[in-house]
Amino acid sequence: MKTQTAILYQSGPPPEKDGVQKPMKPGGYSDSGADVAYCLFSNEQEVVVPAASPDPANDYDWVFPDSEAGITAALSAGANVFWLNTVLYTGHPIETFFSEAIEIIGQHPDMVDLFDDKVFTNKRLAENKIDIPESYLIEESNDLALLKDKLQYPVVIKPIRGRGSQGVALVRNKEELSVRSEELLTSQNFGNAFYLERYLPGKEITITVMPPGKYRIREEEVVFEKHWSLPPVERFNHEDGIAPYNGTVAVVNNSKVLTGDELKDEAVGRAMSQCEEAAALVEARAPIRIDCRASAAGKYYLFDLNMKPNLTGASRKHRADQDSLTTIAARGIGWSYFDLLRNIAAQKWTPVAKS
Repeated sequence: MKTQTAILYQSGPPPEKDGVQKPMKPGGYSDSGADVAYCLFSNEQEVVVPAASPDPANDYDWVFPDSEAGITAALSAGANVFWLNTVLYTGHPIETFFSEAIEIIGQHPDMVDLFDDKVFTNKRLAENKIDIPESYLIEESNDLALLKDKLQYPVVIKPIRGRGSQGVALVRNKEELSVRSEELLTSQNFGNAFYLERYLPGKEITITVMPPGKYRIREEEVVFEKHWSLPPVERFNHEDGIAPYNGTVAVVNNSKVLTGDELKDEAVGRAMSQCEEAAALVEARAPIRIDCRASAAGKYYLFDLNMKPNLTGASRKHRADQDSLTTIAARGIGWSYFDLLRNIAAQKWTPVAKS
């Protein structure tokens, strides 16, 4: 059967879970979905799109909404592979269509539902001897009151189900903590809880981990039996100690792939190994991206596991500066944006219908 791929984007916010809300990106990743679809189409891959004559400048001409109606429309147009470029959760509409008749590119919704919870993820990582910074869950005002005078400042305040660096801030003292925590809770963007994390002052790197499978690297076929890492990407030019949100500052302007002796650094190698262990723990079926930061002593800690890394790419003329961190990492092994996408697509899997 001929493979025909439809790219799904997020058409609405995910359901609130235990009082915690994951915010929705404006456009629901339709921009990166269109980058993916246009790149595949331009390289003569079979892509199903909703528009008869798609305009490269119009994101929505290239992607289908991840609603039941959107998925049905893609199926009617001939799609048999669904690229889940969206926020997933248990009960996501795609699960209604799980069967041997389709294939999936992306994570399993149940695993995303579990590991999008940063507190749950950190607990599981720590239980498996993976280095994470010390953190504290804040669910009630008295939790914060008890901690304020005991914390070693600065600390970082974070949403439990965040997206990128939105809602993340460096806090230098208890007065700032009061202000930031009030802002986070009253905004209603992230729900009724957050967590605090030890601030790490060293270098920040981000590591994309690929699932096991068969890949093509520099025209050679390579089989990976385990999860494996693309070269780490260093983040620099932080704003007030935090890497700025990529919707504000394009990552091509504050990131570079590590090369040569930088890759031989023992601490970097350990971080890569630990990220691969983390990817296996979350049963990643597609790329995940894990942010790591070094302590003053140079030891890296995993501080943010992203089940859905951004997949923007400079495939369309008006988006020349929109490469993602994963795209930058892929260039470190000689992959173009299309090389990255076709290797991700090669790891597609067949879903089992839910009873």
